Amino acid sequence: MNVFINALGVICALGNGIDAVRAALWRDDGPQGGEITDRYSPGRPLQLGTVNAALALPADTPLMHRTRNNALLYHAAQQLMPQAQAAIARVGPARVAVVMGTSTSGIAEGGAAVRARSATGAWPADFHYGQQELGSPAQFLAGVLGVTGIAYTLSTACSSSAKALAAAARLLRAGMADAVIAGGADTLCSFTVAGFSALDSVSDKRCNPLSANRCGINLGEGAGLFLLSAEPGPVRLVGWGETSDAYHMSAPDPTGGGARAAMLAALGRAGLAPAAIDYLNLHGTATPQNDAMEALASATVFGSDLPLSSTKPMTGHVLGAAGAIEAALMYLTLSDNPGGRLPAHWWDGVPDAALPSLRVVAPGEALGRAPRYVMSNSFAFGGSNSTVILGAG
Repeated sequence: MNVFINALGVICALGNGIDAVRAALWRDDGPQGGEITDRYSPGRPLQLGTVNAALALPADTPLMHRTRNNALLYHAAQQLMPQAQAAIARVGPARVAVVMGTSTSGIAEGGAAVRARSATGAWPADFHYGQQELGSPAQFLAGVLGVTGIAYTLSTACSSSAKALAAAARLLRAGMADAVIAGGADTLCSFTVAGFSALDSVSDKRCNPLSANRCGINLGEGAGLFLLSAEPGPVRLVGWGETSDAYHMSAPDPTGGGARAAMLAALGRAGLAPAAIDYLNLHGTATPQNDAMEALASATVFGSDLPLSSTKPMTGHVLGAAGAIEAALMYLTLSDNPGGRLPAHWWDGVPDAALPSLRVVAPGEALGRAPRYVMSNSFAFGGSNSTVILGAG
């Protein structure tokens, strides 16, 4: 059974909607997206992949679902609503599933409520404990869409929404749904920024993956949603691989074993040889341990000639939504792209001599033909690894 992506909704630091994100992605005059701000780290300005669009929720949204995270999801959902409504009309609301990925859900609202209670002794009137529930994104979106099929949220840190895409494909292939809305959202907040800062992982300037001068990640926020079904569409989800090496709570396995196994599993499920892949979107966080592990794993699977890049200097690391945001960029790479433009690897051009030699994509680089297959990696704390392969429809 072929699994097609019939529609996309995306909002991130690169823009709001397919057209805006596409235009920013293909700019070759410098990396787009994000800003330097101390909004979430007072007194310490950081480069963050912020979304500054005005966000709103439907007036009848229950208090327990009133979060910025869900507002991002709602914004993305509006972009594919016509196709989603057509699918619901075709198969019925009970046959449409929702699978989301997130790592923050309503942590921002929870943190603000705790601060208010500390100052006043009472919880604020606009706070509901359910805002913090990790299941909220899927429940909220199912309610917005009016669907009654399977609805759940995955939270496996930075692999969450990539795994949501794989879960959607499994539901379709198992006959448990006829259409699935899958993806994820994550939101910047002071709690998340402080947590990654405590790991000495956050850069105060645009991140610099694979460089000898890299100095950590940029955090980001956004949402990416996909409508998947067996109905033909412009892009296919042709393969996925999921592994769990459980090497360390926050550090990746330095041998890249789990990452390599995820890539090979995705290729195997897709029935593709490594040479069939036209482009690899790296997890590419610009931390020394991730870069070393992923460079080794990528070189082992693909050698040194495959064009690859990290898009996190543009979007920031959107944590649980990173897989969905980057899959959205892969969708744009595969669709309406006859010349095969590839996402640039924005860095200072100083390779780390300790890493294997890799072919990073230069600004403006293109295949000279429409891409056929692209791969995207998402690697998470705890050794949760997920790889997806998208193909032209």
